[in-house]
Amino acid sequence: MELSLVIPAYNEEKGIGKCLTAAVEYGGSKFKEIVVVDNASTDNTAAIAASFPGVRVVRENCKGTNFARQRGVDETTGNLIAFLDADTLLRPGWIEKVEHAFARDPKLVCLTGPYWFYDLPHRHAFAFWLNWHFAHITHFFTSAMGVTGNMVLRRDALEKMGGFDTSFTFSGDDVDTALRASKFGRVKFTFDIILDSSGRRYKKLGYVKTTAFYIRNAVWVIFGKPKKDSSHIESVR
Repeated sequence: MELSLVIPAYNEEKGIGKCLTAAVEYGGSKFKEIVVVDNASTDNTAAIAASFPGVRVVRENCKGTNFARQRGVDETTGNLIAFLDADTLLRPGWIEKVEHAFARDPKLVCLTGPYWFYDLPHRHAFAFWLNWHFAHITHFFTSAMGVTGNMVLRRDALEKMGGFDTSFTFSGDDVDTALRASKFGRVKFTFDIILDSSGRRYKKLGYVKTTAFYIRNAVWVIFGKPKKDSSHIESVR
């Protein structure tokens, strides 16, 4: 298996350095390539990413995380493609667990897992941790639980499903990706590949409001009526 890593990034100068440091430390030579897709940033995101040896930076001027992810697919060659968000930190052993999961299950087309929000108060982080368990139950019935900031897809499945739906600008895209991938094989949501991520949007926009927004969009996607424009959430840095 050849595993490529794609990291979409829009104005992520505060977090991209930590993200790449962890990716290089815990992935290193096991990644065939690491590509950061600068999604029309206006800050120093691209320069910081380019300062890491072995990291390639490409520019995608069409704004939207799925535009950036699809550009990453086009720029990489691995038969497995991992996607992280630019504020997400790889953990030790993550890549080995990914390799093991795909090696043991030839029908697996999408592997995804939850976050631990490292910068939230512990009581809030723990509450979100419990929410992931409800999401896991939902996935059991729908195969619709996806976290595109912690996801690995088989390239051939991505090609069969027509790549990422670029009409999504932000929330709901992960559920859509998992649902469409499930038509071509097994989608697995697992706590084996948990990653650390920032809860900055929850802090700035409010825990209840932001959680309700994500749940609402997920439900709408599952039932075929997604609200695809959520730039007011995406803009929070």
